[in-house]
Amino acid sequence: MSEEKSLNFIEEIVEEDLRTGKHGGRVLTRFPPEPNGYLHIGHAKSICLNFGLAQQYNGQTNLRFDDTNPVTEDTEYVESIKKDIQWLGFQWAEELYTSDYFETLYGYAVELIKKGLAYVDDSTAEEIAAAKGTPTEPGIPTPYRDRSITENLDLFADMRTGKYKDGEKVLRAKIDLASPNMHLRDPLLYRIKHAHHHRTGNQWCIYPMYDFAHGQSDSIEKITHSICTLEFIPHRPLYDWCIEKLEIFPSKQYEFARLNMTYTVMSKRKLLQLVNDKFVESWDDPRMPTISGLRRRGYTPASIRNFCDKIGVQKRENMIDVSLLEFCIREDLNKTAWRRMAVLDPIKLVITNYAEGQIEDLVGENNPEVEGGEGTRIIPFSNELWIEREDFMEDAPKKFFRLGPGLSVRLKHAYIVTCNDFIKDENGKITEVHCTYVPNSKSGEDTSGLKVKGTIHWISVPHAKEAEVRLYDRLFNDENPAAAENFKESINPASLHVIERAYIEPDLANATPGKGYQFIRLGYFTLDTHSTSEHLVFNRTVTLKDSWGKEVKKNG
Repeated sequence: MSEEKSLNFIEEIVEEDLRTGKHGGRVLTRFPPEPNGYLHIGHAKSICLNFGLAQQYNGQTNLRFDDTNPVTEDTEYVESIKKDIQWLGFQWAEELYTSDYFETLYGYAVELIKKGLAYVDDSTAEEIAAAKGTPTEPGIPTPYRDRSITENLDLFADMRTGKYKDGEKVLRAKIDLASPNMHLRDPLLYRIKHAHHHRTGNQWCIYPMYDFAHGQSDSIEKITHSICTLEFIPHRPLYDWCIEKLEIFPSKQYEFARLNMTYTVMSKRKLLQLVNDKFVESWDDPRMPTISGLRRRGYTPASIRNFCDKIGVQKRENMIDVSLLEFCIREDLNKTAWRRMAVLDPIKLVITNYAEGQIEDLVGENNPEVEGGEGTRIIPFSNELWIEREDFMEDAPKKFFRLGPGLSVRLKHAYIVTCNDFIKDENGKITEVHCTYVPNSKSGEDTSGLKVKGTIHWISVPHAKEAEVRLYDRLFNDENPAAAENFKESINPASLHVIERAYIEPDLANATPGKGYQFIRLGYFTLDTHSTSEHLVFNRTVTLKDSWGKEVKKNG
């Protein structure tokens, strides 16, 4: 029997709140992405935590877009975020936007001014930063800190009507310039931005800062458990201060460790650089750690949810090995991917004693890992086949259990063949391998009594379909590229190898996007979203085994 999984620290908090009847026994979480980029695997951890927690305790989760910076936001990102969350298997209770609350948040800011807890400051960003002091020296008030409530109300109203230029004035909270927490040294609450907003248009020219909008939005929605990553710990006192001074619903913030993963960058700013500088094709390039990139590469929702479950929820920062994510997709695809044959580096094999023009329909199971095999497909067989070039050696070593002069192998789902001869071109390159087959050695009906140690895959030449195959690898060579002075210098030049003409089973012409296929002996693949019936394109999701792990051990 498996041991019962222990609760993580957030589950312990929720269970205690439910036990004591806090929030009336309700659980309402929220996922609050900024619509300024595509979601990545780190966001998947947060999505699984917020939505999973609510599901676990019969609660709900709101999707709230933190759209407080019109300069970087776009409806393209909004739609991609919604698609990613639903693809992962979750559905939000309400679709909300911080911009829904702009009028309410403005009213909260006015209330703080009336209480003498906020003021309009004319100082430049540089002057404000200098006046804040250092972690060891207290800040000093700017000349505008002691403006009257009336003057602050008038100036803030003028900021709203567009009287001032960007950066000319800001609204700051009046808290404590000597606080050891720099975030409490009169933080900015509002700034002026004359920019078109993707939802409110030109209605507003002042926008709340995240630290002001976040807690109040949680409170407006009556969020019971506001879950953030560890970098927001220093921001929590301001979150609590605003709620306390405004005397509104007391949402509570809890922090967990964000996902850091080897050979990966998680910064949206850095991911955007990769897109803009053309190091990758797009946000959904299969080498990107974005959810859309992982989806296009062939990762499944189940594999990502399983990965997030395995890494758990921690209070301390740590680095997760990307091989765990690769393990999770291998584990899932091994159970779900249909087996097919493909030849990526072809060489022709001719069966000299099999009648020319004769065609035989062989049968192969779709998935031997599943009871019943999930059905079968027909594989045409002829006397001319494509095999992998690496499956033949002219001077084969002793333990080479594939083809060479005098060597025998089984053709997958077919017959045992023995190599008798081969042909080279004028450059000495082998172009054809000649074999004879054993008629009574057919797979499933073998009465030959012959035993061979190797099995190789193949494609019938007259029936082969052509496809482009893209072999993806890790985008970075460095284990921690985010720590490098220039992360782009560690990009792996071999992260994509394109095979323009591979041969595939005719059945793969009917492949569907999102379906996983194991190309026997080669890896797991999926049909690319940009593939067409005239030009089939397959992406390698992951290799069959962890080749990187072997390299690390070899060089360690």
